[in-house]
Amino acid sequence: MKKKLLFFSLATVFISSCGDGGGNGSPFNDKPIRITPSTDLVKFKTTHFSGSGNCAQCHSNLVDKQGEDVSIDTDWRSTMMANSSKDPFWQAKTEVEILRNKPAKEVIEIKCATCHMPMAEKQAEFDNDTIAIFGDGFLNPDNKYHLLAMDGVSCTVCHQIQDDGKLGTKESFSGNYTIDKDTPRPYRPIYGHFPNPFQNPMINSVEYIPVYSAHMTKSELCATCHTLYTPTLDDNGNIIGEIPEQTAYLEWKHSIFGDGTADDLSCQDCHMPLANGGVVISTRPRRHLPEREPFYKHYFVGGNIFMLKILRNNIETLALTATEEHFDQTIIRTKDILKSSASIEIGNIAKQENVLEIPVTVINKSGHKLPTGYPSRRVWIHFIVKDKNGNVVFESGKSLRDGRIIGCDADEGNNYEPHYQIIDSEDKVQIYESVMADIENKVTYTLLRGAKYIKDNRLLPEGFDKKTATEDIKPQGNAFSDNDFVGGKDTLIYKIDITGHEGPYTIEAYLKFQSLSYAFYKDLLKDENNSEYVRKFKSMYEKEDNSGEIIAEVKKTF
Repeated sequence: MKKKLLFFSLATVFISSCGDGGGNGSPFNDKPIRITPSTDLVKFKTTHFSGSGNCAQCHSNLVDKQGEDVSIDTDWRSTMMANSSKDPFWQAKTEVEILRNKPAKEVIEIKCATCHMPMAEKQAEFDNDTIAIFGDGFLNPDNKYHLLAMDGVSCTVCHQIQDDGKLGTKESFSGNYTIDKDTPRPYRPIYGHFPNPFQNPMINSVEYIPVYSAHMTKSELCATCHTLYTPTLDDNGNIIGEIPEQTAYLEWKHSIFGDGTADDLSCQDCHMPLANGGVVISTRPRRHLPEREPFYKHYFVGGNIFMLKILRNNIETLALTATEEHFDQTIIRTKDILKSSASIEIGNIAKQENVLEIPVTVINKSGHKLPTGYPSRRVWIHFIVKDKNGNVVFESGKSLRDGRIIGCDADEGNNYEPHYQIIDSEDKVQIYESVMADIENKVTYTLLRGAKYIKDNRLLPEGFDKKTATEDIKPQGNAFSDNDFVGGKDTLIYKIDITGHEGPYTIEAYLKFQSLSYAFYKDLLKDENNSEYVRKFKSMYEKEDNSGEIIAEVKKTF
């Protein structure tokens, strides 16, 4: 039996307050909420939000036509979204950004809390209260918004985002979603994609009115946080521009999946796969509710296996509500979506005297760049040639447990690894990544010092035209002029000197992924002495294998 977590170390926790909008302005209802130590999800009610534990009372124990458990809370609680505020890398990185940009502390905390602690940030904004993460801020158990913060990207955030006419525009990006500020309970609308919802149970139990809205199944909803611009600061803390930190929605929009030229696939279609047939979406009152479909499972899987493993192995330390079994299931799903995101092929091999010329093509099957999102992520080719005796003739891209890629300039403390069209030595590695540069054109891993991308050769989705792409999403560096680097794929040539070896030769190519590159991690350690969160994350990082996940592989004999 695997060890279970106690949600808090206290025997019980009580949330008391002075009522909705009254008394001292506390956002909490006047009835104390009792939380028993367990893996139970947190329960609370504020003037605008409700804890995931309240929602789970009715949306757990759900099954599809084949009897599979599709309970919303079961699938969600071990995702990165559920643990967005407890993610130890995010905590460490946010504190480091503040340490390096002290005049911008308030800007950074508001910016980061908006999408990682959305209920706390939004409730504090509505209350005209202080928005802060560290010190006496949301991470502090004594902060009155602490429970809201630690519930991550929870049910009543996403399902209260309104279709206000701005979704899908820059006005809505970077966490600028709209949530109704003024409507009191129990008249607050909460949105779903099923028409004619049975309203009474939600009105009575959590004091929301369920309302149909088609925007809940559209990518524009996800774009509010997954299209993010961060400010660029100078040495004095002045904002002198901005950089697109992540642009998954814009990349998708410029692809065949989102540009209207084919049957569009939304974010939800891939990251929230459908249940088998109809599902009775609530356990109360079951006898009055019909089966509904399509039912989107709340998997929310991306590619961040490394962080999911850290969460799974530090449940008690991080006060998580998911068990090891929950994380194991999410890790399996994440591996599945990663392996469906790309393939790798070896083309027709040619021999010129003592040199093998081996074309390798990487195909992006996802609906956005690969990798997309935060610039710590990278995909690369591990390429091996062996002779007839199994001796290694050539190897490029071998990775180590600590996260280093042998031959990668950035990992060895130098500039960065360029994009290649030909690889003819072992110290060259094809790494698909984005690399930031500061105002002096020097590589930086500090987000708020990023002025531009000096390299962006992340694999383009199918249909992506790099020549018509906007500056925010077009390739940067050598990839832009590489005619074999096009929408959906990239082809490069490996030239291997086989002098002194005999065939037949075995060629192996692996496409690998890291959610946290070694260079990004190494840069974080510069503030180890000043940050308790960096030290905490370092102790977790060093226990894990960060050599990368294999997305795709191919072998061929010549």
